[in-house]
Amino acid sequence: MDADFEDDFDGATLNPRWFLTRPGGGTVGASRSVLRLAIPASRASVYANAQIDDYDHQPRRAYRWRPPLRLAVRARASAPQHPPAPPALANPVTIADAAITLRGTAGFGFWNYPFAPTGAVLAPPEAVWFFYASPPSNMALVPGVPGWGWKAQVVHARRWGALAALPPALATVAWARLTGHMAPAAAWVRLLSGAVEAHLAPDLADWHEYVLEWRQEAARFLVDGVVMLTVPDPPRGPLGFVAWIDNQFAVATPRGTLRFGALDTPAQWLELAYIRATRG
Repeated sequence: MDADFEDDFDGATLNPRWFLTRPGGGTVGASRSVLRLAIPASRASVYANAQIDDYDHQPRRAYRWRPPLRLAVRARASAPQHPPAPPALANPVTIADAAITLRGTAGFGFWNYPFAPTGAVLAPPEAVWFFYASPPSNMALVPGVPGWGWKAQVVHARRWGALAALPPALATVAWARLTGHMAPAAAWVRLLSGAVEAHLAPDLADWHEYVLEWRQEAARFLVDGVVMLTVPDPPRGPLGFVAWIDNQFAVATPRGTLRFGALDTPAQWLELAYIRATRG
């Protein structure tokens, strides 16, 4: 496992541990002890991303992080999060509304980057992180929880229980496509993904300290010292650290809908004042 690590972004150059991803005009830079991940005003025809991570071009078995670990990140974004709402009341925001809420996805924490460069899923997804997605994203992993918003989230699909859930999940998804009756499929998809999540009320546009206490028996998510979510039996790694903002959306529903793409977005950014990872 990696040693304790702290980055306050107060040097003339970025720490060499970070790999940078900047398609579509994304920029990554530090000024006055604040790291800014920024994307320009973008159209849906162009994917834009600004990202740092510590795992690029490494095999998953070599990823750095396992529990027990405490991660603290002080962060804010250029706009607040899109509020959670019942699906019947949710309308994708337009370009005219985009200054009101953040568009695309953003976040920071640990995951196993389960995708190939082509977008194919190569491994069961694992994540312990703070994650944001705006409509039209709808990743309906937990019954009764909107599939977008600013969340504390665990995804734990690499476990024996997920294998047992696969056949009934596939069967109930097929039934949902035929009948529109999605409750059984939603329950089995949740068991398959191992997802547990909670919406975060603190404004994403304001500075807050986000803490993840990641242990083998449980993961705790805190914002400004207040516990937002506790998840038993989280992933045990190894996982890689990532922080990003992009103009992407994703739809994955119990009815079997699976869709990805990019959105029209204004210029927007995610700022980090520090990242501190402490073992134990």
